[in-house]
Amino acid sequence: MTFEEILNDARKRRAASDATGTRVTVQVGQCSQAVGADAVADAMREALACRDDCYLVVSGCDGACFAAPQVVVQESRGATRYYSRVAASDVPAIAADIGAGHGQRPSAELESFFTPQHLQVLSWCGQLDPADVDEYVGVGGYASLADALSHTPQEVIDQVLESGLQGRGGAYFPPARKWQGARAFPEPRFLVVNAEEGEPGLFKDRHIMEGLPHRLIEGALIASYATGASRCFIYINAEAHLSAERVEAALEQARSHNLVGEDILQSGFHCEVELRRGAGGYVCGEETTLLNTIEGRRREPRLRPPFPVESGLFRRPTVINNVETLANLPYVLQRGPGRYGQVGMESSPGTKLVCLSGAVKRPGLAEVPMGSSLRQVIYDIGGGPPEGKDIGVVAVGGPSSGLLPPSELDLELKPGMLHSSGVVMGAGGIMVLDSSASAIEVARRLAAYNAAESCGKCTPCREGTPRIVEALDRLASGRDSTANVEQLRYLADIVGGASLCGLGQMAGGPVNSLLEFFGGEFA
Repeated sequence: MTFEEILNDARKRRAASDATGTRVTVQVGQCSQAVGADAVADAMREALACRDDCYLVVSGCDGACFAAPQVVVQESRGATRYYSRVAASDVPAIAADIGAGHGQRPSAELESFFTPQHLQVLSWCGQLDPADVDEYVGVGGYASLADALSHTPQEVIDQVLESGLQGRGGAYFPPARKWQGARAFPEPRFLVVNAEEGEPGLFKDRHIMEGLPHRLIEGALIASYATGASRCFIYINAEAHLSAERVEAALEQARSHNLVGEDILQSGFHCEVELRRGAGGYVCGEETTLLNTIEGRRREPRLRPPFPVESGLFRRPTVINNVETLANLPYVLQRGPGRYGQVGMESSPGTKLVCLSGAVKRPGLAEVPMGSSLRQVIYDIGGGPPEGKDIGVVAVGGPSSGLLPPSELDLELKPGMLHSSGVVMGAGGIMVLDSSASAIEVARRLAAYNAAESCGKCTPCREGTPRIVEALDRLASGRDSTANVEQLRYLADIVGGASLCGLGQMAGGPVNSLLEFFGGEFA
């Protein structure tokens, strides 16, 4: 099939669905499952079973976790109604109201959450049926892939380089540089999608896979074409069951539409895409550990060099890209490098997905221009702390970063260091704790997580991370404060400088930022 044939078929099927009548969308993601979204979807399916004037769509979540489960009713007459925090017991009343023809705006909470955002990667998330490739094609999906296949791989690389797109997994290395590097080595080449996302407080990649799996697949195919990769492996966290289910279903649809496999869109490009499940553990997000587990080896990092672009999966040239990075590619090629660069910072264009959790009124997943401040995310989007509470500690970037006090909320979200103490944006997790939280205890929990997740391969990380926890315990108890502070600084430097992979190299972040900002707690 050509892309034009796929697009025409999609439009016909979409028109037939719309003619059925009212569209009722229940948003179900791993986050909303925890508050009963599956039960809401089941109840709605039962309520609509005997009706021919409406149809049910189960989508992913749009990022407004505080409002889940959500139901959106789009009347055939054009009116739309929004329902938040829906329980299964609310479904009969919602179903009875279908056909009334009146609309209901999103709540003030939802409007406050979405208005400051700039949706690119998350556009259509929570609205499309992830199990329907026609819906994705109908809103422009796979058009960027078709366009890429009409150009040479080098032309695609040049476009992405010109856009200034940087990786979104935490290191912010330009993905097109990896593609170019891999092309210097002989075929076969592979592309691996890093969807491990094992960091506490991080859920952005799962939202993409649950709500827009075809956008990930399209981005992966574009990257595979640019790299010259004949096989692509999507490596999904062992506990991300809904993500794996929806990506697998999307892959089957893509194959049936000549979007994956042999002679994709009659272009002569061949690429098979396979799903792999993670081996469990935070360290599996480290790219060489990920490669080891795909090969059936122990979950531990490899010595580098050689780097994966030279010798990666099965010792072949391999590019490893993050989910959010790849989900940007359709937008980059659709808009063109110039328009993509109009959003964000000159040195780091585009948007960033941030996972906001903890002591805020509106926790969830947001998409903001690079360069936005922590204050804008926490207060404008998140609504600030609950009534009667004050912010005490903000943990940015998870256990691989550090802690910030409220006085530092005007720091910009950008690649590299947010503060000289070692705090980095990382993959985009922002956890807010109120003033009742002890900064020492927060740092201790992050340090304990690093110690527990260490693979044990290298001595500095295996032995040093537990020693950091012990020193924090002594510090919290008030024993030998001066000596413990010096020991903590020493341990953080040694573990960070001598460890083999990023887990140990960044393990000193919580310690250094604790000593920088919260020394008053143990002075």
